[in-house]
Amino acid sequence: MLVTTTSVVEGFPVREYFGIVSGEAINGANLIKDFFSSVTDVLGGRSGTMEKAFRDTRELAVEEMKRQARALGADAVIGVDIDYEVMGAKNGMVMVTATGTAVRCR
Repeated sequence: MLVTTTSVVEGFPVREYFGIVSGEAINGANLIKDFFSSVTDVLGGRSGTMEKAFRDTRELAVEEMKRQARALGADAVIGVDIDYEVMGAKNGMVMVTATGTAVRCR
């Protein structure tokens, strides 16, 4: 399935609009992730553990959005927007929401 942040895709005109679809995913950071993230913060650099948690959560949200689009008969999602929200006690969770417009292009 084609997924893009743009509202049009060159060579694939939108033939039918199905409406807005979205996917949400929440991932909790565990104590091991927190510890290694803290060490990285003190020493400087990137926290690969936390980056992976964000990436995995984003992928889950996008997959849920695509599942909803497929259920409507769409073959693409255009105008995709991805939002991140840190939440929970001590900001221990991340929520990712992926939203777009389900369309048929082919």
